[in-house]
Amino acid sequence: MEGKGLVHIYTGEGKGKTTSAVGLAARALGHNLKVCYVHFLKRPDLYGDNEIQSLEKLGATILDFTGGHPSFNKELTANQLKEEVREGLIYISEYVKTSPPDLLIMDEILIAVRDGFLAEAELIEFIEQKPPNMEVVLTGRDATGMLIEKADYVSYIQKIKHPFDQNIKSRKGIEY
Repeated sequence: MEGKGLVHIYTGEGKGKTTSAVGLAARALGHNLKVCYVHFLKRPDLYGDNEIQSLEKLGATILDFTGGHPSFNKELTANQLKEEVREGLIYISEYVKTSPPDLLIMDEILIAVRDGFLAEAELIEFIEQKPPNMEVVLTGRDATGMLIEKADYVSYIQKIKHPFDQNIKSRKGIEY
């Protein structure tokens, strides 16, 4: 990829943060760019076929370091998750030094910062030390002011109306 790699943030309470990141990844893969998608605090394996598996089929590298979020996985403690996130960030830091992708997506990393599983300063340090040509996408609710300041793109996805509010359950192929 030519030029400076920029930093994107997809944040807000609306549906579409991960979907936007996956769309960007699909576009990058279509241009033969190397893509690495890392998910934090999620357990996509619980939902069968999903967008993450689609990215893998298209050639993206998929990494997962956490067993979900303690709010949804009662077997996981906050301390365990904090350690998993820290170890994941260390791994990713080394990975991008030795085999940098053109596009790195860190899905739900902003939730890890919001909920205290990762210090904001550690994520900022990662951004500052990333390979200069690598594009980085950070997703999740409640992006901090400092992270927003560091980013080149910031999209705030606002929920106006959602079927969940009418007790309509998530639908295969649409929400997951």
